[in-house]
Amino acid sequence: METELLLKSYLKRLKLSTVAQNYLKVAQEAAQGNLRYEQYLLALLEQEVAAREANRQRACIIQARFPVAKTLDTFDFGAVPSLHKAKVLELSRGDYLANKEVVFMVGSPGTGKTHIATALGICACRQGKRVRFYTVAGLVNDLTEAQVENRLGKLQTALLKPDLIILDELGFVPFSKVGAELLFTFCAARYERGAMIITTNLEFASWTEVFGDPRLTAALLDRLTHRSHILEFNAESYRFRESLRRREALP
Repeated sequence: METELLLKSYLKRLKLSTVAQNYLKVAQEAAQGNLRYEQYLLALLEQEVAAREANRQRACIIQARFPVAKTLDTFDFGAVPSLHKAKVLELSRGDYLANKEVVFMVGSPGTGKTHIATALGICACRQGKRVRFYTVAGLVNDLTEAQVENRLGKLQTALLKPDLIILDELGFVPFSKVGAELLFTFCAARYERGAMIITTNLEFASWTEVFGDPRLTAALLDRLTHRSHILEFNAESYRFRESLRRREALP
């Protein structure tokens, strides 16, 4: 009994919670399998490492603040023929993160841009990368508020730390001149210092509708498209199709 209490105490101090939960069960399995001591130890430590990795991934996904968790295996690629599935799977491996590149997702609302952006973000979390999800309007609001409160520099520095920033819904809400300039400054600062995914319902030629100033827009696109990947989502709205299916199913 004293040995068991000491063992639990030491494991708690060493923060080996999974070992503490499983050492008796694994010991019984090791005895039945006639495993050597080092094999028993290896089995325990493998469980500890696996549990810690799962906890790390969950924490990363929570910190990313995805609106809803979405994965690639739940996306219907057949519903969006214009979307290059092989390219999406290539991006899921994460080379664009290491190269600090930009991924543009362009297409009409409801075609799955946010789903794919989130799914790639979750892939990045599973690869040990720091991710942060924003709607563009939400980011501009945060930047504007920080500027008013004289903490813009601090926020801009914090926004350079994630390996991936996802900016969702560019073009849905027009900005003030100040908001457009703040977004430009942010994107220019991220350029070649961290990867980004940007979803938008606007073709590049229409970005002046958001930023207002043609020269500002041209300068931003010149930076962002320099080393980028472009995914096109040309299809009927998924939400609209689902709505029609539900109506057709009614008696």
